[in-house]
Amino acid sequence: MAKSKQKKVVHHLIRLGKSSLSVVLPANLARSLGWKKNQRVVVKRVPRGILVKDAMTKHR
Repeated sequence: MAKSKQKKVVHHLIRLGKSSLSVVLPANLARSLGWKKNQRVVVKRVPRGILVKDAMTKHR
């Protein structure tokens, strides 16, 4: 069976301070999700990695 022809994009982790890391998402991915600057997201540990999704909460 042939594997999926999706292009695999690898990103690096960036250190922000002493104990925080970040990863930069491609702009086209953020636009397709409708995410904006300062978007609130939930980060959850799952068996094979992490899950990042919209927090779906009102910010006051």
